[in-house]
Amino acid sequence: MISNQEQEYAQLMQMALDKISNLEAEVDRLKNQKQSEAIAIIGMGCRVPGGASIPEAFWDILQNGVDAITEVPPDRWPINKYYDSDPTTPGKISTRYGGFVEQLQEFDANFFGISPKETIHLDPQQRLLLEVSWEALERSGINPQQLTGTSTGVFVGICGSDYTQKILTQGLEQIDAYLGTGNSHSTASGRISYLLGLKGPSLAVDTACSSSLVSIHLATTSLRNRECDLALAGGVNALISPEFSINFSKAGMLSPDGRCKTFDATADGFVRSEGCGMVVLKRLSDAVAHGDNILAVIRGTAINQDGDTSGLTVPNGTSQQAVIRQALENGGVDPASISYIEAHGTGTSLGDPIEVGAIGTVFGKTHSQEQPVIIGSAKTNIGHLEGAAGIAGLMKVVLQLQNHKIAPSLHFNQPNPYIDWDTITSTSRDQAHLLANKW
Repeated sequence: MISNQEQEYAQLMQMALDKISNLEAEVDRLKNQKQSEAIAIIGMGCRVPGGASIPEAFWDILQNGVDAITEVPPDRWPINKYYDSDPTTPGKISTRYGGFVEQLQEFDANFFGISPKETIHLDPQQRLLLEVSWEALERSGINPQQLTGTSTGVFVGICGSDYTQKILTQGLEQIDAYLGTGNSHSTASGRISYLLGLKGPSLAVDTACSSSLVSIHLATTSLRNRECDLALAGGVNALISPEFSINFSKAGMLSPDGRCKTFDATADGFVRSEGCGMVVLKRLSDAVAHGDNILAVIRGTAINQDGDTSGLTVPNGTSQQAVIRQALENGGVDPASISYIEAHGTGTSLGDPIEVGAIGTVFGKTHSQEQPVIIGSAKTNIGHLEGAAGIAGLMKVVLQLQNHKIAPSLHFNQPNPYIDWDTITSTSRDQAHLLANKW
């Protein structure tokens, strides 16, 4: 027979267990809330081909269907010296084209406290990052000079090293004390933190074409983990010397006519481009509390890797499906609610079918002709910005949301026969489509 004392003890134990269970449930709830906390985009800055030095000018290029690709300008490399239509010719490039930022060499070094001597070996990528980051902050309503000592993070996607190559080909006597800091990728982010006195995480990301989107992923994760309260994130790319264009040409990656014919039957490679894009990120709750101008909201991100494929540069459709599903899950987003996808869309005969196949597998069953998912790519306008390609695509999506319109994709005349079009319902073509503002 159980005594009263034993009954009271059993009741206390049960109450304690119930309390622990409730606390564990609350911890799980808070963890899930933290992992899916929405992130606000409150400012943007950019430099893209076509003379666009502000987001509004970028939008003009997109909505008007402008093709911003040109011949390689003489201040980069003498195209007649390096061009040959035969891609097998040693030391030559099989295209004359690219996407270029105007007046790349113009830079107010004094404004950023950089000496003329140091500026000589300052990679134009670092120059662009300084200018565009400053502008993005100002456009978000933040005085950059008032960020000193704050927990602000800097996340930069960067994978090119053309300027280093150009300097070194001029001879080893060109090396001075500023070559390292002027061209190191770590300094590309670190210089921004140094200039503004920022105390949050500061890092450069090189995952090739996804570099700038991975920087966005890391920035949102850092904000959710309270490692920083504000973040600058994006990417940069500059085409200064011909060596890597020769490499891409030899790999058969470049389109001879210099056009990304995304999803088209004539897709034959991409065109190299340069540019820079940076966004200012803040936790949505903080942005609302501070009365910030919220341009768009990031609900969820995800990251993975192709792993073992048939070749080092061959994409993996299964991995692409997985990362899309994970991003949707992380953001608590129903696939049926998605109306537009900004695709990687390099315009390659292999990559395009794999990417559209992954998109179709994830979204095909939740969409129809009456409720389509539209796909497009900014690469048809401005080319492949490589390390900055992802941020250009993200900014395009934000601009479409701001203007309630889907911009047309160019160079799509005959659907790629290797794409299973039955799994996907719509492609943005020659005219702008109205977009319901769902965010």
